[in-house]
Amino acid sequence: PPGDTAGCTFCHTSAEERCNTCHQRHQFDPAVARHSEQCKACHWGKDHRDWEAYDISIHGVVYQVNKWNPTEFDFSKKLADADYVGPTCQYCHLRGGHHNVQRLSTVYTSMGMSNADRGAPLWKEKRDTWVSVCDDCHSPRFARENLQAMDEACKDAGLKYTETFKVAENLMLAGMDEPMPKDLAPDWSGQHIWSLKIGAYHDGPEYGGQPGESGEFRMSNCSAVERICFESVGYWQTYIMKGMAHGSWNDATYCDGSFGMDRWLVKAKTFAEEAIRLSEIEKKVGINWVPQEFWKKGDWLDELTGVKIVKEFPGKTIFDLCPEPGWLDTH
Repeated sequence: PPGDTAGCTFCHTSAEERCNTCHQRHQFDPAVARHSEQCKACHWGKDHRDWEAYDISIHGVVYQVNKWNPTEFDFSKKLADADYVGPTCQYCHLRGGHHNVQRLSTVYTSMGMSNADRGAPLWKEKRDTWVSVCDDCHSPRFARENLQAMDEACKDAGLKYTETFKVAENLMLAGMDEPMPKDLAPDWSGQHIWSLKIGAYHDGPEYGGQPGESGEFRMSNCSAVERICFESVGYWQTYIMKGMAHGSWNDATYCDGSFGMDRWLVKAKTFAEEAIRLSEIEKKVGINWVPQEFWKKGDWLDELTGVKIVKEFPGKTIFDLCPEPGWLDTH
């Protein structure tokens, strides 16, 4: 519902891809748009920790203590002519004034959540471009060493998340994840598919869907272990990627980055152990657990599209109701 997703909708509808989001409607001054704070309104928070990672990095500290000194940061100059004592968000991501921010990002892969082979030939051009930005101030060797450090951190994070995911998957397949997809209100698309069944990685009816159908992460009305998985990858794994990419190594480790993933992995394993032990006890005493009715309704899930689709278009999903492929991307 809109009240719950204000932070999502304001950026992704009102602010996204509008000039005056960065250039400010009542000033429209490029000098204002060149300040790192312009990015702060949207690019911060648990699942995209850009501002925090930059702000507490060495680069961010240099910016904060020098930004009022025009001899160190002359924001009247175009980015192509900038000679800053340290990098701003814009200096790296809008290099020379180029407005395609993703062009100067390294292997992005869903904010670090995908277990990509970061050294694959596919990514070579992006990685070389990334290094070319750093070597404005540093040696290419220094830049590549930091890129390798980020690769290693992302690889470790992927291993931890995969293990956390597997704990939840094994519980679900054994019928011990409480509740199961069939016990829940439908997801936003009108399906009862396991919420961690992403893409076609887990095909078949045991996951609640057909081959190739995708489950969607749930942040509410799901079992505790599924929520743990969501936070492990959606929050802590992105902290690691964002922290390493912005030179905030402390952020990537301590601030619920690597250590956060360790903690959530233990949480998932503890949940699984308790579920298995409880299941054995229930079998011995003959208890047949039936999920409470609120799982099928949730607190406010009747406001979501999935519930409406099930009521008004039985047997359909939101994908069946789209007039053409790609419709959801623009509506």
